[in-house]
Amino acid sequence: MNTEAFVSFGRKLRENVGRVIVGKDEIIDQLTVALIAGGHVLVEDLPGTGKTMLLRAFSQSIGGKFRRIQCTPDLMPSDLTGIYFYNQKESVFEFRPGPLFANVILADEINRATPRSQSALLEVMEEKQLSIDGVTHRMEEPYLVMATQNPIESAGTFPLPDAQMDRFLMRLRMGYMEREEEISVLRRRDARDLAAELQPVTGPEEIRALGEGYRDVAVSDDVAGYILDLAAYTRSSELLRCGVSTRGSLALYKTSQIRAALNGRDYVIPEDVKAEAPYVLPHRLTLVRRCDMNAEGFVSRMLDEVEVPLERL
Repeated sequence: MNTEAFVSFGRKLRENVGRVIVGKDEIIDQLTVALIAGGHVLVEDLPGTGKTMLLRAFSQSIGGKFRRIQCTPDLMPSDLTGIYFYNQKESVFEFRPGPLFANVILADEINRATPRSQSALLEVMEEKQLSIDGVTHRMEEPYLVMATQNPIESAGTFPLPDAQMDRFLMRLRMGYMEREEEISVLRRRDARDLAAELQPVTGPEEIRALGEGYRDVAVSDDVAGYILDLAAYTRSSELLRCGVSTRGSLALYKTSQIRAALNGRDYVIPEDVKAEAPYVLPHRLTLVRRCDMNAEGFVSRMLDEVEVPLERL
């Protein structure tokens, strides 16, 4: 396995996107993990923290077809999937593909779309295909859905159901910049201009190759057991209405493999699992009403309490 290919891939994406987004190298690395894994990402944070600009810069860096969807309450499923229309000149029905037919989809403010429109994303996110009028259309690889939502504004929004939240490989939060980082943003050119100048630094062929290569990263029985111990902790906790699904355990397994490869290793260590858990697990947890912590706090406590396997000498 060529781990240097993963290290080089992660470095060039981090540097290219970093020309637009300042001080968010860890978030960029997580987007890279999701891209290689073939998963989807939900970016949730306050307005004005750079969510949309981050995803736009990332999509331009990886090349391929990019489509942006501004979600609104009047958005219809056919606006996403496309429609068959009658071509009077040819006297035949032709298919006009919607914005979901691309390599990178940015669904901005996804919780503003109605449940009917949100459901149009379920099949394509899970199966990477769409069924329209009885015809199944396969999506081109790589296929990545990146969605944003505002967690504090509830007027005119429709919360994502648990089934759809579980479709996202990870949830990211941007957070505020450090003081010096924000000063540098104030003094430089507009981020839109910088993003418009970005050139792709990779392509679908390289992404597909890495998407196959990470599977060769070794995971010992002890580390795999550690992942299952974390899942079992969530399933037995009285603070949760439901714990991590098998899909969640598999997501943690895959992202740990990719993180190890991006760090130049062909084997996973427990620190990889602990580093990925705060991004992969919290949005899959449903806490009971009487719980005095949020999902991120629960995961942090879980990582402190679940025994970490030690290296066998």
